[in-house]
Amino acid sequence: MKKNNMLRYRGWVVVLCLFQAWVCSSCGIYSFRGTTLASDIKSVTINNFSMATAGGPANLALQFNEKMKEYYQRNTNLALLPNNGDLQLEGSIVGYEVTPAAPTSNDQAALNRLTISIQVKFTNNKDEEKNFDQSFSFFKDFPQNQTLSQVESRLIPQILDQIVQDIFNKSAGDW
Repeated sequence: MKKNNMLRYRGWVVVLCLFQAWVCSSCGIYSFRGTTLASDIKSVTINNFSMATAGGPANLALQFNEKMKEYYQRNTNLALLPNNGDLQLEGSIVGYEVTPAAPTSNDQAALNRLTISIQVKFTNNKDEEKNFDQSFSFFKDFPQNQTLSQVESRLIPQILDQIVQDIFNKSAGDW
């Protein structure tokens, strides 16, 4: 008797899952790995971000551009176009600063903080209400006994990864 009930239960679970898949597929909204994009959005253009600040490695803008493109390609099915995409991102790196983060009693910082800020203009050519022009920034702390040149190659990718994810969530995740 228990086996029959279990088989009947599994049958209903399968039917409900199929129904849910059918309903979701007919909504006209695609959802890829946490994104919610209208079905008429097929492409993205990521214009090269420029350096608009002093400081930072010479290839910082290139690193950021590549991370943005890779992230959108990896997390959506959108075609990456050189121009005129349904979604467009552009902007510049506007901040690269090292500041003391944890002062001590002898006027030295126990930690220093590397902060990178990026100004992003996002255009959704299918829905103007989703457009934004916003600054995104993130930081990482490092010990006072280490120089920036010692930690830059480790911290910059971590900071850029977080900023890219924040931009993606705002533009494609609809958060």
